[in-house]
Amino acid sequence: MIETRNLTKRYGNLIAVNNINLKLSEGDVFGFIGPNGSGKTTTMRMIATLLNPDHGEAYVCGKSIYTNQEDIRRLVGFMPDFFGVYDDMTVIEYLEFFCAAYRIPGSKRRKICEEKLELVDMSFKRDAMVNELSRGQTQRIGLARTLLHEPQVLLLDEPASGLDPRARIEIRNLLRRLGELKKTVIVSSHILPELADVCTRVGMIEKGNLIVDGNVAEVMKKARQRILLNIRVRDRVEDAAKLMEQCDTVEAVSIGKDQLLEVTLKPNVEDYSEIPAELVNGGFALMLFREEEVNLETAFMELTKGLVQ
Repeated sequence: MIETRNLTKRYGNLIAVNNINLKLSEGDVFGFIGPNGSGKTTTMRMIATLLNPDHGEAYVCGKSIYTNQEDIRRLVGFMPDFFGVYDDMTVIEYLEFFCAAYRIPGSKRRKICEEKLELVDMSFKRDAMVNELSRGQTQRIGLARTLLHEPQVLLLDEPASGLDPRARIEIRNLLRRLGELKKTVIVSSHILPELADVCTRVGMIEKGNLIVDGNVAEVMKKARQRILLNIRVRDRVEDAAKLMEQCDTVEAVSIGKDQLLEVTLKPNVEDYSEIPAELVNGGFALMLFREEEVNLETAFMELTKGLVQ
């Protein structure tokens, strides 16, 4: 559905996007992660044919961004991070206006608008003025507008930016629903933990370079160099720590908040089944034993260097 080959964009001496190669299939929800100025928006604008690359190629549904721009714009729904709304228009009028811009026949417009409002859970605001909506409601109306012409590919630039926690959850649920509809989605965001719940794949971009690209599980595994165990015993915490230090698979042991033992295993150690047995055999009452999960935010910090343009 989306393929880029060495996609590159320069602004003078600044390389905004540097030889990016991506390949996304139908139904993929791709989380595009990176700091401001890393090249996310520039990449999405080139795919949407809103910006010409200096080098490389991109295809949307097999069509080239150079020779099939009109066709691609019919296939793509692009939602920028900030977009304007018009005064003196109700929500339904606003959507019907864009239906006309998409050349959707007048007889079909009202039905399509109602369907998209229902999809984004905004039917109750159909007669409200668009300039009186909250930020979260405006984002959902913007997504409805993006979906009016039934695009196969969605490019969503920071759709959860500036939203309160409840609105973020609503946007996350919408993204999950779009994946179920077999849309191919690229969504950029700084809200890293929430992307892990809805994305089938993630990419991390830094200073114009795509440094990570894979499914969520692969990225987590790449970020985790060592396994960290959280262990709690009923008493004699310091004695338990000394016992752990003697295990061949253990690299370091520390006592954290609330007397929680934090046990770091040596590199490439996957099997730590002997550790709870050692504790029980040593007479310790085991209250908690778990492997600390690596979330998307931790992975981002581990795999990137914090570089900006």
